[in-house]
Amino acid sequence: MKSVIERYTKTKDDCQQLHNPVSELKLWQREAEILGQQLQDLQGNQRQLLGEELSGLGIKELTNLENQLEMSLKGIRMKKEQILKDEIQELTRKGSIIHQENLELYKKVYGTRDAHAVNGNINYIYPYRFTVSREVQAPIHLQLSQPEPQNFEMQVGTSDSRYVRRQL
Repeated sequence: MKSVIERYTKTKDDCQQLHNPVSELKLWQREAEILGQQLQDLQGNQRQLLGEELSGLGIKELTNLENQLEMSLKGIRMKKEQILKDEIQELTRKGSIIHQENLELYKKVYGTRDAHAVNGNINYIYPYRFTVSREVQAPIHLQLSQPEPQNFEMQVGTSDSRYVRRQL
């Protein structure tokens, strides 16, 4: 009950002071001093986090500072890992869409009969391959190999000068 009466009295005094210009000026000066002190404290804390002005700190303060930095780094690494996972999933999804579109285009160009034959030998269309492991901690291995040489015969149509590509 006593704290309620003190808060009421303080609030009442603050309201009365706002009507008095001199009291209002003192209130704003006090507020500016408090904010200035908070700014200095934050700047000092920032310098300590950057490894500056550590000479006045004891073992306990340095240990607390180290723990604070480790927790911050852990949060940063977790956020970075999540962003990279999301990007990998998005790129994998886009790669699958592009692969499907390539197969559909191939079927349109060479017909469904040749597309079924090509599905058995995917190296015919895509001599370069990559795979993405779904495991989070798995290392990434990329390997680029040269395509196998293929012989192609080019024919020029007599009437409309179209090129026809066939595997020999």
